[in-house]
Amino acid sequence: MSFVSPIVPVIPLRAEAAHRSEMVSQFLFGEVAEVLEKVKDFTKIRILNDEYIGWCQSNQVHEILDAQIQTDNALINGDLLGTIMINGTKMHIPFGVSLQHFEHGVAQIGHYKMEFEGKYWNPQDASFNEETIHWVTNNFLNTAYLWGGRTIFGIDCSGFTQQVFRFLNRALPRDAYQQAAIGEIVGFLQEATCGDLAFFDNADGKITHVGIMLNASTIMHASGKVRVDDIDNMGIINRDTGERTHQLRIIKRYR
Repeated sequence: MSFVSPIVPVIPLRAEAAHRSEMVSQFLFGEVAEVLEKVKDFTKIRILNDEYIGWCQSNQVHEILDAQIQTDNALINGDLLGTIMINGTKMHIPFGVSLQHFEHGVAQIGHYKMEFEGKYWNPQDASFNEETIHWVTNNFLNTAYLWGGRTIFGIDCSGFTQQVFRFLNRALPRDAYQQAAIGEIVGFLQEATCGDLAFFDNADGKITHVGIMLNASTIMHASGKVRVDDIDNMGIINRDTGERTHQLRIIKRYR
């Protein structure tokens, strides 16, 4: 059994071992994955923190030592765009990626020496309160929607909630339907508070969307872009068009 970590900021995680295959998620710098299989230029991996499985390009990862394997929510990048010197050259990393390999600003992955001098965020010291939630979510505001995306350069609805909760020391599964399976039910929309998650279903009753409640009548979610819209007992109302876009199914709390 071997484990790898990215040597680039963001790696597409694909459904099949091909560049044209659908991107189902992303493998972010600082995360660790178990190697499941190798085929030509691709490696099949299971990301440890959310158990997501997919194929990544082999030359974008490097095997790590057993001592570097961590699954806890360690320090993360608190700058919108952080800079790491990797073997003396610059590499930019997005908001919220893990810095768990670093000690005193230095990390070593294989023959790659890395140095980070930016802003660290410690999720274990974070307060799950309205002020912190607004600061984190506002940094994602207007990020373009990207299927499988997990960063400020492109993100999907469940990637958005997962990454925001990472700042709050709350581990969420990758997909909306998985996130809906945990947490405590909030019985009525009027009882929703900042940080609750609202889930939405399609005509077949399948959970297909999720967003973060800012209060009992306002939600931030990734739909076209990360945006703020109104919500009532029926669902989301687009503030720009007045159109109803998502049908409310359930609200969950994770404190």
